[in-house]
Amino acid sequence: MKHKKQYIQDAEEMAARHKAIQKQVAATDKKHPAKEAKKAMQAGARKYPEPPLSKQHLEKPGIEAEMDRKPMYDAPYYKGSDKLKDKIAIVTGGDSGIGRAVAVLFAREGADVVVIYLNEHVDADETKAMVEKEGRRCITISGNVADRNFCFDAVQHVVAEFGRVDVLVNNSAFQLHVSNFEDLTEDHLDCTLKTNLYGYFHMAQACVPHMKPGSAIVNTGSVTGLLGNKDLLDYSTTKGGIHAFTRSLGTHLIPKGIRVNAVAPGPVWTPLNPSDRDADDIAEFGGHTPMKRPAQPEEIAPAFVFMASPQCSSFITGEVLPIIGGYEGG
Repeated sequence: MKHKKQYIQDAEEMAARHKAIQKQVAATDKKHPAKEAKKAMQAGARKYPEPPLSKQHLEKPGIEAEMDRKPMYDAPYYKGSDKLKDKIAIVTGGDSGIGRAVAVLFAREGADVVVIYLNEHVDADETKAMVEKEGRRCITISGNVADRNFCFDAVQHVVAEFGRVDVLVNNSAFQLHVSNFEDLTEDHLDCTLKTNLYGYFHMAQACVPHMKPGSAIVNTGSVTGLLGNKDLLDYSTTKGGIHAFTRSLGTHLIPKGIRVNAVAPGPVWTPLNPSDRDADDIAEFGGHTPMKRPAQPEEIAPAFVFMASPQCSSFITGEVLPIIGGYEGG
């Protein structure tokens, strides 16, 4: 065993080493200062819009057809390969945004798609047309996923039409910034909870009895559920709840052979955002991320294909996949 003085000497030598490394790092940092991207990162198959975006505010629930700058959802460079061949998929909030992009790629991968939406009829018809353009069947159902009876009736309609449910994508959401916590009303909180949490719960309960081993549920989470957001307390709470729901239900349904996962996007350009922020704020949407721009729906949708496909993710359940453009919060 070393003598006490030897330990003290070793400690002094290590402290000196720490100082030497500190000086070396300081010197190299001066020579090579950290560089922040000045332009938006473009690493996709085509160029995506970057701030400033359109200065436009939409009334709720937000109609994609009314947006000056339309979200990019059709993914023209994405080639299908039967990852979801002859599957029956339900996509809530499938009329626009991420839901529309998911519906289109699911169809390109061989699935028939059921689009459940609130009242954005024009958007839902456009999604239906795009799914059918991919050579697959599509039906649209309008209703409120916060209503348990509607969820069960909608799923019964799907089963009557197609005979089963193979994939459920829970994607419907309500989001509205509130700058002062004391101004967040109970009605506002209730609406967010009922849509974002109750809706997911009701749809999953309605679908599970009609699912067989190999089926999948994919929930839409959010970076706000991972890192929080000071002006989206209610929305962040529901998204964190969705992540916990995903992990818990994923384990619970293992005996039934049903996988449950979530995709947690960062800022994505959809009708949800201009119907939330005012026109000046939305123009810089996504500019605070390391990539200096928001994602487009077609950049997020392939993750849903991955999580839904038994060929791609058969050993993945109860996981939350962040797609947040390098976002670290703040």
